[in-house]
Amino acid sequence: MSDAEVPSRPAAFSPRVMLAVLLTGVISFSAFAVLSVYAPDLRAGSDGGAHALSKSAVGFAGAVALLKARGVPVVVSRAPANTRGNGRSILVLTPSTADKAQEIAEFGKGQRVLVVLPKWSTTPARRRPGWVSKAGLEDPVAIVALLKTIETAGGVERRRGPAVTPIVGAPAFFGRRTSYPAVAVDRLQTLSGEGWQAVLVDDRGRMVLARARDGTFVLADPDLLNTQGLRQIANARVGLAALDMIRRGEDGVVFDVALNGFERPRDVMRLMFEPPLLAATLCAVAAALLLGLHALARFGPAAGEGRAFALGKRALVDNSAGLVRMARKEHELAPAYVRLTADLTARAVGADRSGTPAALAARLGQLARLRGPAESFDDLGAAAAGARTRGDLLAVARKLYDWRREMTRERR
Repeated sequence: MSDAEVPSRPAAFSPRVMLAVLLTGVISFSAFAVLSVYAPDLRAGSDGGAHALSKSAVGFAGAVALLKARGVPVVVSRAPANTRGNGRSILVLTPSTADKAQEIAEFGKGQRVLVVLPKWSTTPARRRPGWVSKAGLEDPVAIVALLKTIETAGGVERRRGPAVTPIVGAPAFFGRRTSYPAVAVDRLQTLSGEGWQAVLVDDRGRMVLARARDGTFVLADPDLLNTQGLRQIANARVGLAALDMIRRGEDGVVFDVALNGFERPRDVMRLMFEPPLLAATLCAVAAALLLGLHALARFGPAAGEGRAFALGKRALVDNSAGLVRMARKEHELAPAYVRLTADLTARAVGADRSGTPAALAARLGQLARLRGPAESFDDLGAAAAGARTRGDLLAVARKLYDWRREMTRERR
């Protein structure tokens, strides 16, 4: 079989397929990087937990919506504890028994704090995502352990079964006895212990809302603010009254969810996707795309492989010039350039080139006096003989070039 009859083999991969694979990889990696950075923000909080993002029975999303409807500035914060400033808003913490007392102390620095104690133990509903079912009550010992950095002594008590309980303002806090609507709460949870100042109490004098010596407020029963409690108007009025007392009727409310696992950290990757560093990131991406296009398609013909040792007159001239430059002897070429200029000028004007260089220079000098160049040829020759540096050579060469153009009328 001849060479012409040998069938050509198809390419292993189509260029279009490889381009599609490359683009898919780049887009997938970029999406993965962005989603990894903003993963905490994309969590909707519909896990049924007792926090401000949850719309379950034990969640506090209803309290957020109710405060906004009343015109109160409300923020659901994911910021870490060490990045918070000293704001005028009150900070509402909704810890669980899995949290530590030291974490609550870190989040409470520099702000007025309301800690809403946990109460119900729940399990996720099987057929309704985001819903929960009651599985019992939290351990009172674990609840009290959350307060050990606030007050060393304290206890949690609960009533038996659902009951309608009157709520009054403690005279020691208000200066007088203040009545509030009776709340309907299942197993009302109260706080007791030394060091606490009663703010709101039930009909037995047990603290529903208390203040520690460091100024931290503690709401003993979360059913006064969570979704299942707000369905009762009386519960909502007492819960909102507690918030108004703490925020003094003018400040905003910040519901923290970083303590509940929805923290949004500040890192370098996040800063790259936010102003002002976003512009630099976009420039880097554009530069990478241009580099990819440059690598994908060649611009111009392919450069052929040259000889190791170049041949020809040009190579000889280049090598000679390189040697002269390395030796720093460029200025010694000035007299030779004078002779070359004289020969070119004589050929252009038709002067006799026979004889010695001195005779040719004399004839060109006579002709120059008739045509009137700015400088005489003898002066230029003397300047060339006196050249000592590369700069002197260039200056003389420029003058000789201008002199030749005036002699040959090339400048007109």
